[in-house]
Amino acid sequence: MATPIGNLEDITLRAIRTLQEVDIIAAEDTRHTLKLLNHLQITKPMISYHRHNEEVKTEEIINKLLEGKHIALVSDAGTPVISDPGEEVVKRALEEEITVIPIPGPCALITALIASGMDAKEFTFLGFLPLNKKNRKGKLEEIKKQEHTTILYEAPHKLLQTLNELQEILENRKLVLARELTKIHEEYVEGTVEEVKNKIQTPKGEYVIIIEKNQTTEAQKQKDQRNALTLEEHYKYYENQGLDKKEIMKQIAKDRNVSKNEIYQQFIGK
Repeated sequence: MATPIGNLEDITLRAIRTLQEVDIIAAEDTRHTLKLLNHLQITKPMISYHRHNEEVKTEEIINKLLEGKHIALVSDAGTPVISDPGEEVVKRALEEEITVIPIPGPCALITALIASGMDAKEFTFLGFLPLNKKNRKGKLEEIKKQEHTTILYEAPHKLLQTLNELQEILENRKLVLARELTKIHEEYVEGTVEEVKNKIQTPKGEYVIIIEKNQTTEAQKQKDQRNALTLEEHYKYYENQGLDKKEIMKQIAKDRNVSKNEIYQQFIGK
């Protein structure tokens, strides 16, 4: 069940009703969830369920569900399972043919994306980059080649290191850093990796990093598509864009990486 990522007013009516009706709440951090419950004036038994006790607590939760208990699974903020605990207990519940009902709501990656100005038609969410150097390098290479927007999460104490690595591999690619989403100090920082680095003095809060797609790859793909046309079709393509004959010859020569004279001679010979 999704809970607010900052602003407590983002809780849905359905989420409130669910918290009121369940028997138990499985929380990533019971102290954090208690603040939300106190705000909503809800009192419920809680089970601590986080990365370090996931294996043991999953069985405890499954057993209680099999006993007929209704349990709400919440993370500290946002949507469980999405770079947060919950995946294991969901898998086990489905194996036991226990109904899993998602209660949608706030999600940091979506919240950041819709206000970033980046292309949102297609995107890849990678969560946190791997700690293993080899795997991390592989993910960075994957980001470099992506032909659509890429979204990462990063902790404040690792942000500058990650930005350095991104700058090394992405060079002047643009990105947006989003922090403190839905809170008083909500902030978006945009620019090239170097520009963003220079704007960040002391990283604070959890970050969403939204990375521009590989524009070079997209441009190359369009160029290849033009070069697959016949010379007449290529000419017509630019003519439809309103270019004059001289500019059309120049653009075709540039696409095909030949001299303008060669293109001119081909047209004369036809």
